[in-house]
Amino acid sequence: MTVPSPPQQPAPEGPAPARAVAQGNPSGLPLAPLPPLPPPNGPATLRSPVGLGKAVAALLGLVIATDLFAVWADYTLYGVAGDIRNALAGGGSLDALAQRADRADALDAAAGVAQVAALVATAVVYLIWFMRVRVNAEVFNPFGHTYSRSWARWGWFVPFVNLVRPRRIMGEIWDASRPAGEPAGQRIVGVWWAFWILRVAVDRIASSAMNKAETADATQDAALQTLFADAVDIVSAALAIVVVVRLTRMQDRKAHAGPAVAGV
Repeated sequence: MTVPSPPQQPAPEGPAPARAVAQGNPSGLPLAPLPPLPPPNGPATLRSPVGLGKAVAALLGLVIATDLFAVWADYTLYGVAGDIRNALAGGGSLDALAQRADRADALDAAAGVAQVAALVATAVVYLIWFMRVRVNAEVFNPFGHTYSRSWARWGWFVPFVNLVRPRRIMGEIWDASRPAGEPAGQRIVGVWWAFWILRVAVDRIASSAMNKAETADATQDAALQTLFADAVDIVSAALAIVVVVRLTRMQDRKAHAGPAVAGV
């Protein structure tokens, strides 16, 4: 024989405070919505990165132009150093090569000045652009950034830290700026950063070799190393243009696809 279960009793209406206690609100007062969490990096305003992105891309193109000039200067120096070495080995006179050597040295010095000037100008505008896209990324995703804005600026200059931290910050900016539905696609960022690190390493090695070169053989070897470093810098700058253009376009598309934000 089955024993019928007792009928369920409806919850007592009772006074409002009693119901509030039963629902986990002992005060019985109406619950106000929680305020939104403040952004961890402070207020952020969305601003267009398009103008700065174009300026950075143009300056990176100037860097490539000066690197091509430097490659020509390196090749000229390499050839003159080889001719001097052959003349010394054959017991020939160096008088005919003196003028060529002077021109090669002057060309190499001019290329170095042009490279430094283009690099400094590009670095200044690039940092302004980088801070712009970082703040924009905070608008898109305030809680998706590991490091503060200060690290986004000064992390490029701290020894050893600048080998890893800017790459991490760039990756987080990239993720926050990606329009909904698009794949992450950070492979180009990784390739660019790998060539940036390679460029820094080979440039230091080549500069050290050139400073220590005192013979024709050493000068020829140093010129070849410098030519390789300049070629790597060309590839690094070209990849940087791709990263800058793609990230700028992503932020522009995302800003126009979402709700209007003051300052866009």
